[in-house]
Amino acid sequence: MSENISCNEIAKRLLDSCLSGRRWPREWVHSLSADPCSPALFSIVIEGLSDRFEPALCDAYAHVFAEALGGDPEETLARYRRVRAPRAYEGDAVAVENVFVLSRVTLGADVSVTSVVLDGAKRRFPKARIFLVGSRKNWELFEEDHRIEHLPVPYPRSGSFRDRLAPSLALRDLLAKPSSIVIDPDSRLSQLGLVPVCREEDYYFFESRSYGGESEDTLSTLTRRWVAETFGVESAAWIAPKLVALSDSPFIALSLGVGENPGKRIADPFEAQLVQGLVDLGMTVVIDKGAGGEETERVERLIAGRRVQAWQGAFAPFASIIARSSLYVGYDSAGQHVAAASGVPLVTVFAGFPSPRMFERWKPSGPGRIEVVRAEVGHHWETALDATLAAVGRARPYVRS
Repeated sequence: MSENISCNEIAKRLLDSCLSGRRWPREWVHSLSADPCSPALFSIVIEGLSDRFEPALCDAYAHVFAEALGGDPEETLARYRRVRAPRAYEGDAVAVENVFVLSRVTLGADVSVTSVVLDGAKRRFPKARIFLVGSRKNWELFEEDHRIEHLPVPYPRSGSFRDRLAPSLALRDLLAKPSSIVIDPDSRLSQLGLVPVCREEDYYFFESRSYGGESEDTLSTLTRRWVAETFGVESAAWIAPKLVALSDSPFIALSLGVGENPGKRIADPFEAQLVQGLVDLGMTVVIDKGAGGEETERVERLIAGRRVQAWQGAFAPFASIIARSSLYVGYDSAGQHVAAASGVPLVTVFAGFPSPRMFERWKPSGPGRIEVVRAEVGHHWETALDATLAAVGRARPYVRS
């Protein structure tokens, strides 16, 4: 580019153009898809468009990514227009030997969205082998179910454009099996449907960013609706991780992880006061220390001197802890979706969401008592704490003994 501006600035200009409906210079996309700017393309532009759940922005995303891919953008867009249109499965279910379900990459999305698809696949194709395509840590959420096999295809959440595109290209060979279908719940493995991973006639794509239009339904609700329309079966969110040993006494599961998004946190000393407030209820508190780094250090400071049990390790075992808890409390993260899918009463604290519709889409939904604390920008930590503890109080009559 002629201007000496940073990758982030180019990305912000491109995102602004997409949001306002203005056309952008193609050189912006070319610059962002090259090293060292590709991280800004994903974190600012693609996430900025996807997280708003605006149907019109799906078109903007498709145009941006089609240009980034190179080749013939019009051909890419024409295919995308075809596969994004929902269509019912009309084949012989018994003839299907393999069902490949693409992981959504993030753990929370694989509980609230992908697990619903897996459940539908089990019901619609009772004789088929069903594979979750993605990383091992995601498959571990379902590994106790003998019907869910694992096809390992890890997706790098950082790195160059080529690095992130590599899994999509690898899938073309891995999924090329006869009598098979691929179900894509808007996965980053296919770059949200833009990269072909199998024959078009074998591909069923759930464009979760546009499905449901202007409604305020949650993603889990919309996924159930799409599965019913596409495969003609009812479905629900679920998990089946390996169990870890625990005492039988009632306990509260607590997670303060934010998935490397500090915008989801409430300012100090909210967390310390929340931990103390839960301890004061007289029940055992089991807190997830995360996988290391800043989150683990933060939790260790919080629990120092307090009678709190801590779990550190993979997420799937902690998911089994959540599923057996009497109450779950945490930020907007994977834990809330595990609790919701397991029917555990829960209190979740939402902060840092870029749009009202993202808040509505990612709210947990399930059969148990759900209390959502919406922490708006500018709310003081005391306001958020009072609202959270009040929500805990409302959830207590539903706490499982």
